[in-house]
Amino acid sequence: MTTNTKDSLFIRAALSKPVDRPPVWMMRQAGRFMKEYWDIKNRYSFLEMCKTPEIAADVTMLPVDLLGIDAAILFSDILVTAEAMGGQLSFTQGVGPQFANPVRSKQDVDALDTQVVHKLQYVADAIKEVQQRLNGSIPLIGFAGAPFTVMSYLVEGKSSRDFKLTKLMLHNEPALAHALLSKIADLTIDYLNMQIEAGVNAVQIFDSWAAALAWDDYKEFSHAYIKRIIAGLNRQDIPIISFCKGSSVFAPLMAETKPDVISVDWNADLRTVKESLPANIAVQGNLDPHILYADKAVIRKRIVELHERMKGQNGFIFNLGHGIMPDIPFDNVKYAVEVIKNELH
Repeated sequence: MTTNTKDSLFIRAALSKPVDRPPVWMMRQAGRFMKEYWDIKNRYSFLEMCKTPEIAADVTMLPVDLLGIDAAILFSDILVTAEAMGGQLSFTQGVGPQFANPVRSKQDVDALDTQVVHKLQYVADAIKEVQQRLNGSIPLIGFAGAPFTVMSYLVEGKSSRDFKLTKLMLHNEPALAHALLSKIADLTIDYLNMQIEAGVNAVQIFDSWAAALAWDDYKEFSHAYIKRIIAGLNRQDIPIISFCKGSSVFAPLMAETKPDVISVDWNADLRTVKESLPANIAVQGNLDPHILYADKAVIRKRIVELHERMKGQNGFIFNLGHGIMPDIPFDNVKYAVEVIKNELH
């Protein structure tokens, strides 16, 4: 890691050190709201993009070059671990990810292999390619899906609104659910450590569907595994960010897993969350991404208000409460980054 990456705004804020202004990056910043993304996407399938290091690096670099954000996040997908374990994964335009062989029985769970980190070597290769291009200018964030979220895709076989089959497994067959979550967690530890070894400067764990869970179920079927993953990471100088949809509710539990940063959805007052956490845990967030559809005067007002609310707090990374939607105007995203970089001091 180059000295300037360690001293970057993003790493300093993630480790709760003082900064001149909050660093900014945005979830799904290398994505479908960009014309340049579609120029690449129209030539390759989504999985080809993920599995070809040069293409993954091209997409990772888009927001670096076009938006001037303070951290890059590797272009990949949370479901590559599930595919490596034996899931038959495909992505269909307008439908999203699908598994042709959903995991519903003990036999299905037993068939999943966890000794497969070598199958994800293309991710390590993409990290090395991106780091060559970044050349220490800004940090690179690696990531993985949290076990509950990955499990929900494997069990449902596709995206779901109610997670009925997943919750049925939690409630009717908890031992089977734990066996599946345990396998995902084991691979996730190996996978994130591989990313750290390949050269990422931080990692984020995405529990995109945690908000589907009741408090006790979250504690048993999500929190316990994230705690295990974070405890298993080679995290020296590597900030660990924990994100879940539902962090506004689950933040006190999330703090127990000892991440460096908790990424907060937009349902909470960020200052209140920050003050409820141990002083050494930073917060990331939590602008409602829908604000980026609004007029520029509104975007600026809401950014300034959030910054004012967080004034005087070490450990604040400016981000959205969830990912950028595909039809948000690119100019609005660029404007938001400019306001954060030029007006927040």
